[in-house]
Amino acid sequence: MFPITSVHNPRIKTLLALQQKSSLRRQQDLFVVEGQRELIHCMEAGYQIDSLYVCNDTQQPDTLSALFSSQGLAESSMFSVSPAVYERIAYRGSTEGVIAVVRSRHVTLSQLPLSSCPLIMVLESVEKPGNLGAVLRTADAAKADAVIVCDPLTDLYNPNLIRASLGAIFTVPTVATSTEECIRFLKERHIQILTAQLQDSHPYYATPMDIPTAIVMGTESTGLTNQWREAADAHIRIPMNGQLDSLNVSVSAAILLFEAVRQRQIQ
Repeated sequence: MFPITSVHNPRIKTLLALQQKSSLRRQQDLFVVEGQRELIHCMEAGYQIDSLYVCNDTQQPDTLSALFSSQGLAESSMFSVSPAVYERIAYRGSTEGVIAVVRSRHVTLSQLPLSSCPLIMVLESVEKPGNLGAVLRTADAAKADAVIVCDPLTDLYNPNLIRASLGAIFTVPTVATSTEECIRFLKERHIQILTAQLQDSHPYYATPMDIPTAIVMGTESTGLTNQWREAADAHIRIPMNGQLDSLNVSVSAAILLFEAVRQRQIQ
């Protein structure tokens, strides 16, 4: 590996810029993955490594080394960085010693690998990377077919999103698209649309989810747009017995996804 000992190295400056600027990530079709677990999930999902940075006082696990070998990563794309440099480029306080710049992939709706009875989570205009990351972890646990993000206010390769998802952004097929395209996609495939909303709705547990289903959620502040409300086959709600009328979107997503899992398991 080529050694890098200065934070002023051009490659380090580019890596930092990719972490901070979504416009640069889109322009160069590159993003940054930090951490051994996340990078393993990333490579197992078929993403291509552009360059690799390993802190020179840590060791790679055997699984990671094997994956690097299988990718045929050129020696000229592998760099050993000093602890001081790694501390500058790492997001985490407790570092695992590995960061990679990875080539982006742009999955379309038509490329989603759906099962015979798909379960899909749809999020409209999600703006907090941490919330989206948490929903992706839940979708992975529930073995949802896909997460579709409509009219996103954060890009799918935001470092905070990748970190919050613990790598689930790579294990769950995820697509960013428009609301119009998503509704058309679901209707053409006869996937029922269930919108989570307080108005004109029924308790979620009284709604069949053991058929092809898309659960649609909006932002915590404004909820869903009328376009989704009108396209829905049914409106569902989580009963609120306290004084507040909303849950965090990731908590709500977990409740609804695992109700679908429960219904499907008892059939």
